Amino acid sequence: MEVWNGAEDLPIYGFIIRATIIYIYIFMVVKILGQRSMVSFHPIDFIFAVIIGDVVGEPLSSGDIALGGPLAAASFIAGLHLTLSYLALKNARIRRIVEAEPIIIINKGHILVDEMRKAKITVESLMMDLRLNQASDLTEIDYAILEPNGQISVIKKSKYDSLTPNDMMKAPPEKGYPSVLILEGKINYANLEKLGLTTAWLQGQAESHGFKSIKEIFLLTLDGRSKRIFVSGHTKKSIV
Repeated sequence: MEVWNGAEDLPIYGFIIRATIIYIYIFMVVKILGQRSMVSFHPIDFIFAVIIGDVVGEPLSSGDIALGGPLAAASFIAGLHLTLSYLALKNARIRRIVEAEPIIIINKGHILVDEMRKAKITVESLMMDLRLNQASDLTEIDYAILEPNGQISVIKKSKYDSLTPNDMMKAPPEKGYPSVLILEGKINYANLEKLGLTTAWLQGQAESHGFKSIKEIFLLTLDGRSKRIFVSGHTKKSIV
């Protein structure tokens, strides 16, 4: 029980057990709260991560602190975070409070200096973000918006947009989602069954690409629509 209640002379294995418990706990909390892309890391998510890290990190550095209190506090914070996220999803007013609104930095090609100062963005930082958006030429930009997640999105003037097949009155075939059928020499039977294919067909594809055995293939994917196959072994690669 000293692992849970804490002790001044907590042995090393006690810290290891505590670290395992906290890792599993954090993993379960993240799964319950739902995943969110790191690109869309909102301020409320940052606050939650900092507080949770501080609360559950204390028992890992101090063996005399009981685990029950920090885990209970972390559970309450996680529940509060989940409640705020749910309310923000359902109510626009709460969403404006919890999540920041987009800020227009460039409007119709004109830099809004006051908005830049409000967002605490320097010219150097703005130029860097524009370069990352493949928009280094300011004359091509119509709008630049600071999104709630801290990223800057760019809308170019129509005449500088990239040419698309639709602009050329072309209708290329639709792309599908590539499903992994072989990974590191092992067959993904779930994807194979989902696509209505057999191991005999897969073996035939391996041989047609010059592989004697499926075990020689590092990765094989199949596009669900175009039926385009990508095959890569440890020494060679081919796409059909």
